[in-house]
Amino acid sequence: MSIPAITKVSGTAVYVPGADVDTDRIIPARFLKCVTFDDLAEGLFYDVRYDGDGKLVGHPLDDPRFSGASIMLAGPNFGCGSSREHAPQSIYRFGFRSIIAVSFAEIFFGNSTGIGMPCVCAPMEEIEKIAQAVENDPSTQVSINLEDMTVSYGDQVVPVSMPDSAREALLSARWDPIGELLGNARAIEDRAAALPYI
Repeated sequence: MSIPAITKVSGTAVYVPGADVDTDRIIPARFLKCVTFDDLAEGLFYDVRYDGDGKLVGHPLDDPRFSGASIMLAGPNFGCGSSREHAPQSIYRFGFRSIIAVSFAEIFFGNSTGIGMPCVCAPMEEIEKIAQAVENDPSTQVSINLEDMTVSYGDQVVPVSMPDSAREALLSARWDPIGELLGNARAIEDRAAALPYI
């Protein structure tokens, strides 16, 4: 099994405003009863996207101008709260491939890296500028370059940051620990066979 290196993520973007967006807001607890993560997209931000009658209330994710966006823009402390891995999974299953925020909760960040969804940090004023550009023209292409740690859109280039360990894992195709184990199954078997107590 080959794990791809992730060096760049490009696409259109959508801004999900607010600070301290927690994992229960991202994916309410009642959607966690699944056996696999495959159908989690339907629960993404459900309680702030729908009213009590199941009707859409006008969340940015449902704005047709931002349909197909693959990059989410967010504020500080994104993904705080309980450590449910379903939160980044629901974002990924909805179609997002990267998040740019002021900061991330540590466990959410780790779970996102583990599914190959880079999370990079930028100052709030820069995120607001990107959000304004996207609001003015939803077709604006936003590109995250993990090699030089920049985000570019239009003629603008913004420096971003992320922990070196996560960046190295993504760039070297070592971000998926399960995939890495499966890809080295023969080496594991050989090592086990060489151990005298197995």
